[in-house]
Amino acid sequence: MAAGHSHGSQGRAQATGSAAAQHKTRLKWAFFLTASFMVVEVVGGLVTGSLALIADAAHMLTDAGGLALALIAINFGERPATPQKTFGYVRMEVLSALANAVVLLGVTAFVLYEAYDRFLNPPEVLGGPMLAVAVAGLVVNLVSMKLLSAGSSESLNVKGAYFEVMSDMLGSLGVLIAAVVILLTGWTLADPLIGAGIGLFIIPRTWMLLREAIHILMEGTPPHVDLTLLEKTLLGIPGVTAVHDLHVWTITSGVDSMSCHLVVADMARSRETLEAAQAAMRDTFGLSHSTIQIDDEALRAQEGASRF
Repeated sequence: MAAGHSHGSQGRAQATGSAAAQHKTRLKWAFFLTASFMVVEVVGGLVTGSLALIADAAHMLTDAGGLALALIAINFGERPATPQKTFGYVRMEVLSALANAVVLLGVTAFVLYEAYDRFLNPPEVLGGPMLAVAVAGLVVNLVSMKLLSAGSSESLNVKGAYFEVMSDMLGSLGVLIAAVVILLTGWTLADPLIGAGIGLFIIPRTWMLLREAIHILMEGTPPHVDLTLLEKTLLGIPGVTAVHDLHVWTITSGVDSMSCHLVVADMARSRETLEAAQAAMRDTFGLSHSTIQIDDEALRAQEGASRF
């Protein structure tokens, strides 16, 4: 038997960090802006009596926590591997994204409950100060979104932070609309209505993030990899007669791994077969971290016969 191991992506991950680590400075700026304005929204919500502002402040609180978790995860991910943790701490970013999603769903449930209570007992809401805070919040969130937009397509962790900031941007927009309605018409129910709308809008996107994080932790196949096509590609390599124990999974954002056994008729060509398989994984599927073992067809047949 022969085995081959290609670790281009893992080598890059150790040299440059995960995809999230490349956007560390932008995450720091987004955290500073979010945490600072969160205080403004909390004060504004209490002074004006606006649920929409309080809802947006609550989401900003989860944003600040999520961004802090993202930065902590990056710092852990940059630690070297150990004999006890052979992949290091790069999975911390996935755990961080999972925590963000769970917390955000919890806060959304609270906002919906509060909106229901305010529909029954509408409080007085100060539209003018509410409008001023909403405009400032919209600007802050747009700046944070701009900082995180590039990394959101490369890292699950940054994507989680981007979704939370995006939800806050929409929240600020909703608060702005509610404030204008209250100022023009005096209809204070616009405030809990917008607050509930913010919560309902966030749920599907947060659920998607939660599912993606769980999929990685369950070592599911990466969405961009067609496992059936991958197996056919391996079987199409000259000399390969069977493929078994095929696995493809994600370690962390931007670092996918693959392992399998290839059964060949001629072990004399095992090196050639191994190189062809690794090239196919790298060039066709973007899997440069692959572990492939070559098995002798005659030996496997002999082992199978000895069982009976």
